[in-house]
Amino acid sequence: MAATQSGAMPLSEAEAKIQLRRAVIASTIGTTIEWYDFFLYSTVTGLVFAKLYFPQSDPLVGTLQAFLIYAVGFLARPVGAAIFGHYGDRIGRKATLIVTLLLMGLATFAVAFVPTYASIGVWGAIILTVLRFIQGVGVGGEWGGSVLMSMEWARTDSHRGFVASWPQFGVPAGLFLANLVVLATSEVSGSSFLTWGWRIPFVVSIVLVAIGLYIRLHILETPIFAKLLAEQKIEKTPTLEVIRRQPKDILLSAFARMAEQAPFYIYTAFVFTYGVTTLGASRDLLLTAVLVASLIEFVTIPFFGHLSDVIGRRKMYIIGSVCVGLFGFIYFGLLDTRNPVWIFIAIVLSLVPHAMMYGPQAAFIAESFTGRLRYSGASLGYQLASIIAGGPAPLIATALFAYYHSGYAIALYVFVCAVISVVAASMLGDYTNKDISREYDEAHAIGDHGHAPPVR
Repeated sequence: MAATQSGAMPLSEAEAKIQLRRAVIASTIGTTIEWYDFFLYSTVTGLVFAKLYFPQSDPLVGTLQAFLIYAVGFLARPVGAAIFGHYGDRIGRKATLIVTLLLMGLATFAVAFVPTYASIGVWGAIILTVLRFIQGVGVGGEWGGSVLMSMEWARTDSHRGFVASWPQFGVPAGLFLANLVVLATSEVSGSSFLTWGWRIPFVVSIVLVAIGLYIRLHILETPIFAKLLAEQKIEKTPTLEVIRRQPKDILLSAFARMAEQAPFYIYTAFVFTYGVTTLGASRDLLLTAVLVASLIEFVTIPFFGHLSDVIGRRKMYIIGSVCVGLFGFIYFGLLDTRNPVWIFIAIVLSLVPHAMMYGPQAAFIAESFTGRLRYSGASLGYQLASIIAGGPAPLIATALFAYYHSGYAIALYVFVCAVISVVAASMLGDYTNKDISREYDEAHAIGDHGHAPPVR
């Protein structure tokens, strides 16, 4: 059946196909910009912030202080999920996504102008913390809307995993752009990188925001939300409702992300500190390796999203979790050779197991929640992992290495995260190829394909 828009004639199959393409492009480009902003901060934290904003601290202590500011962005993400999840289920996916893009973009642009410790003392770090919090709020509301904008335009149930994986593509694309711009700036500014060069990538971000805003203004609302609006099924307090109705799914979604998110930030943020200060590797080698790793994910994320449509979302996710848990030991074994070739190979391969989870993850989590609560539920589940996985990961990695003086201690931490993810994923429902257009608490909403989640 062709998609419809509230108060409008049904769209033809050709028009619905065009809207699907626009929604996927808008979501992917939008998330690319959002994650460029977020990863730019991550990359510069390991390379610059400890030196400029905590110069009086011991190098290790300064690194921990810089990563504490970095972690603030993760603490803010569930706040953004609660705020924008509410509005995404109340006023729509499109309008909410425009606000998140502006919030994130303007906060990132402002980082370029924060004075250092030498200029205003501790106030520089305080301003960075506030801006990082605003960034986190923006990202917290971004993911759920981007995934739903693509997934809810999918024309058939059988390729929803592939369609929903494209907003996930924005992560490696944003990572690639952030590292590329930092690498280029590093080359151009040379010895002045710590003085002014690091600020250029943050200034450039405002151009990307303008592009993303233009694209998002030219897409329609998703047919599932339009249907909810037409049938007057909008919840007054969707965030509170999903916490009351599906608390188990929210918590399981968060724990399922442990093996995906914690290692990812070790491999893309902590690696700069570990590589430069412990291994003596060059900054450019590390940046280049992360660039190549993110390029590989351009292919692997949609591939594993598609594969989840074939073998099932949950099965694909668990296989990925196991691979992540085992690869951590290989990763640090290769890094600790201190051989530039093996270091490069370790970093390049590090995001392949990640993609095995991240490709199917969007659909796996979003499908767990009924339509009228989906933005709130998926966002909360996804972003709560920021508190238990992404935010603490570089801090935990730094502390483990400081105590044990071995990368294998960090690998063991990754393995524990993987075990948690396997258990949580096995307890989540698998709605691969099932109809998600009807509310799960309606009679026969899922049909013969399986049971509905516990929405009462």
